[in-house]
Amino acid sequence: MNEKTVTVTMKGEPLNLTGDYVPAGSRAPTCRLTDGELKELVFDPQGQGNILLITVPSLDTSVCSKEAQRLSREIEKLGDEISAVLISMDLPFAQKRWSEAAGIDNIRLLSDHRLADFGRSYGILIEDLRLLARSLWVIDGVGTIRYKQLVGEVTDEPDYDQALAAIEEVLRE
Repeated sequence: MNEKTVTVTMKGEPLNLTGDYVPAGSRAPTCRLTDGELKELVFDPQGQGNILLITVPSLDTSVCSKEAQRLSREIEKLGDEISAVLISMDLPFAQKRWSEAAGIDNIRLLSDHRLADFGRSYGILIEDLRLLARSLWVIDGVGTIRYKQLVGEVTDEPDYDQALAAIEEVLRE
């Protein structure tokens, strides 16, 4: 187990993250998630093409909703060169309700609500709140994490420019 104590804050209050620390350059872990039909699936990024992996605490918050909508627009510009997957602890019903209301259909929504396997596998589970930390990951076609952005303050948006630059770099190769 690759443990490292990582902390983020929520409104300035420190929160420890639980799970394995996974740095950029590592192989993206395989884990179990729940899809929109409440079926368990194995999420394995290896061989799945380039992926922008987005994690948010809850789509029912204004910051998470704004982030997902912004990234949806950015992904739309890139065509089919990269796919987007958003993972949260929200129930699949809530994810579906949000995506329909927001008109988002180019981001695959998966839930970690049952097992928190993703949160632990990627080291971004805020166990005390049973939420995922806000993060962005760029994973290349062979399953290597090429970029990782863990947002230090959970209520802040990510650095979009930095993440988009990382996506562009992977797409140029």
